[in-house]
Amino acid sequence: MINPIPYKTARQKALDAVRPMPEVKCPVADCFGAVLAQDIIAAENVPPFDRSPYDGYAFRAADTLTASKEDPVTLRILEEIPAGGISHFPVTEGCAVKILTGAPIPEGADAVRMFEKTVFTEETVTLFAPAKHGENIIYAGEDVRKGTILAKTGTRIDAGLCGTIAAQNLAFPLVRRKPLAGLISTGSELLEVGEEPQPGKIYDSNRYTLESELRRNGCETVFLGSVKDSTQAIADLMENGLARCDFLVTTGGVSVGEYDLTEKAMESIGAEILVHGVEMKPGMACAYGVRDGKLIAALSGNPASSLINFYVVAMPAIRKMCGLPEENWIAETFPVTLERGFRKGSPCDRFLRGKLDLSDGTAKMHLSPDQGNVVLSSSIGSDIMAVIPAGHGPVEEGETMQAFLL
Repeated sequence: MINPIPYKTARQKALDAVRPMPEVKCPVADCFGAVLAQDIIAAENVPPFDRSPYDGYAFRAADTLTASKEDPVTLRILEEIPAGGISHFPVTEGCAVKILTGAPIPEGADAVRMFEKTVFTEETVTLFAPAKHGENIIYAGEDVRKGTILAKTGTRIDAGLCGTIAAQNLAFPLVRRKPLAGLISTGSELLEVGEEPQPGKIYDSNRYTLESELRRNGCETVFLGSVKDSTQAIADLMENGLARCDFLVTTGGVSVGEYDLTEKAMESIGAEILVHGVEMKPGMACAYGVRDGKLIAALSGNPASSLINFYVVAMPAIRKMCGLPEENWIAETFPVTLERGFRKGSPCDRFLRGKLDLSDGTAKMHLSPDQGNVVLSSSIGSDIMAVIPAGHGPVEEGETMQAFLL
């Protein structure tokens, strides 16, 4: 029997059941999406030396004070410095150095002029306008100063941070190990993608939807298998998964029908049932349990219901496991204006999916056209979810609701 509880209570039970993953040293090439377990402090300036942003010539600005189109200044070229090279001669009065993008500024030079704004030969370069001290020079530490805190513990590593870590020559940053999620699909009606259609059968979309979200949120995943409606078969896959994985996500078999056997399977392997049903729509049918400190999130077989329950109840626990700081476990809500109404009343909390529109400087939400339990296609491109509180009647166009980003 389903005994639904408020979604916030269910969410907290899931949060309390999990712990952050252990700290590990991760190769920088594999750290994207992981969460830092250390502060990243700049050990060196970036760039480590003054460098040129252009292919051109480096010289003393003082030598060009009188340069003009009518009376240009011609300087003698001492050498050429490619990227990765170094200078062999200081730049003295009346001289210049041919310099390539990224090459270090030679001693004595304090300005750079790009090729296109000069006339040059192999031996000389002519300038037609004065230069200022520091013109076209990228100074050491202009990107990052030594000693700067670049990222703090609990930061998820994105592309910019991954490159910054590499620029600091940190080959193995300390991160939280990515949690490994085991996915199980239940239901005798399921077909695998690629199989021939059969009467009364449907393709297993939940696996791919949830696997994508888990990976997007910093988890590793493994598909443990698809199983028919059998308590023992489901239990066997769960046992296998708990031996290999940090937590499990299953779909199907969590309602009250004769073939809804997932909760029974959880009980048969000794899992403590934390939640059986949540007061929310879509996503009421679910079961959450824990065994040996590992969470089992058993979600509905209805595609939209499973995804929305995942966002609302499971996601905060997953963020905690990934190592995000507590203030990032639960998505912050903010007011949005609904660009059209929703005709149904809400005896319990209802979650509407849609797209955020900031085009006029205010936060508006374009509702997906169909909010049904089985309508997965309405989640395509959705990036925001609004909450209609329990007891609210039909929502009018232009009404303001609280929402959170996905």
